Amino acid sequence: MKPNLSLLAIIALLAGCGREASPPPADIRPVRAEQVASTRVNSQVRYAGEIRARYETALAFRVSGRVSTRQVEVGSPVKAGQVIATLDPQDYALAVRAAQAQLTAAEAEAQLAQQDLQRFTALRAQNFISQTELDRRRTTAEAAQARVRQLGAELARQSNQQAYTRLTAPHAGVVTAIAVEAGQVVAAGQSVAQLARTGEMEVRIDVPENALEAVRAAKTLTVRLWSQPDRAYAGRLRELSPMADTASRTYSARVSLLQPDATVKLGMTATVEASQETAPGLSVAQAALFKVNGQPQVWVVDRRTRKVAARSVQLGALDAERATVVSGLTAGEWVVTAGVHKLAPGQQVRLTQPASP
Repeated sequence: MKPNLSLLAIIALLAGCGREASPPPADIRPVRAEQVASTRVNSQVRYAGEIRARYETALAFRVSGRVSTRQVEVGSPVKAGQVIATLDPQDYALAVRAAQAQLTAAEAEAQLAQQDLQRFTALRAQNFISQTELDRRRTTAEAAQARVRQLGAELARQSNQQAYTRLTAPHAGVVTAIAVEAGQVVAAGQSVAQLARTGEMEVRIDVPENALEAVRAAKTLTVRLWSQPDRAYAGRLRELSPMADTASRTYSARVSLLQPDATVKLGMTATVEASQETAPGLSVAQAALFKVNGQPQVWVVDRRTRKVAARSVQLGALDAERATVVSGLTAGEWVVTAGVHKLAPGQQVRLTQPASP
């Protein structure tokens, strides 16, 4: 006897309706988390700069003229009094000779006036001339002596002008820049060379206005050379400009190197690290942060349900790895530090390093 196919289909349908559909497996995300704790955060910022000498002098001639010789190059070490460059001295030598000739003539006139005064003094003693004539001769002799003194001073001035055609180093140092060449005509006061005094070195950096107080209050300043990143030098803030640069809107600062060695050379690029220990507070790893509409947030893990909820936070100081939390969290809460961009509100998570409740 053949089975009734319709009856079998009905029985199978009824059996299917009697079984309940099994729920889908829960989507549990594995994440890393850390507990928010009160800690003392060391904030650190870095600024790129250049090794400079503390004392840098722009050398210039005190007179104008054509450059005759330039006797140094960039990087040349010089001693105090060493000649840097010279001007053509011909015109100044002629001026000295002219002043000398005028002085000689004035001295001859003064001598003649003095002799006349002596003769007229004798004549007055014999009452051959009046007192008025004697006074006139005395005045002439005194004027001649004054003329001698005037031309003597002029001769000294012209001699100085001639000496100024030789530009010498005021102190020992290293030439860091040259601005003229032989044959060039320069004006008095025009910069010819830059001389850096050997000895104390420092790093020049530019500080943004929102970091001025942090640099002033920095507990330590550490200088590292780009050529020797593993070597650190202690620094001290020596100078911080009171005015911002008109172009960059930053403030120029000078950090003295306390114990530089032979490795440190002028012109090297360096990094200044400013470290500051802040007051005790809450901090989280920067990896825990994400933004929604420009507002920093974190995922807070409920210790009982293991579900996450987004929470806005207000941040303070930042460093390379940590961020100070001003408000939005309390000590003891757990925040997600890895996998933050794969979560949704109410998402259940599994800690790869489970937190103890």
